[in-house]
Amino acid sequence: MRTSPTAPPTPADRDQPPYDPGSYEPRIHDTAVDVEANKIGRVVDFVGSRVWLRPIGGGLEWNARPEDLRPVTTAETLSKDVAAANARSRGECP
Repeated sequence: MRTSPTAPPTPADRDQPPYDPGSYEPRIHDTAVDVEANKIGRVVDFVGSRVWLRPIGGGLEWNARPEDLRPVTTAETLSKDVAAANARSRGECP
C-alpha cells in the first residue's frame, strides 16, 4: 500500500499539534514533505534560499523553497521507514 504525503490523519497524528503553514523552519536531519514536488525527504543542506533534501531510502537529492516544506506526520514517517527497510531487504538499496 502506498501512502501519499497528503494522507488523512491517523490516530497517532491526531496527538500532534495542528500544522500552521509558514511556521515550519526546517533543520538539518529533519524529515519533511515537499508539498510542491509531492515528495518526502531528509533535509541535508541549505544553499542560498533553497533547502536540499534526499529521499529516505537514498537517491537523487532535490531542492525546495522552505515555504514549500512541512513536517511529516507520524504515519508518513513510519510508512517511508518501512518502505526503505523493505527495499533494503530486497537488495534494492544499501
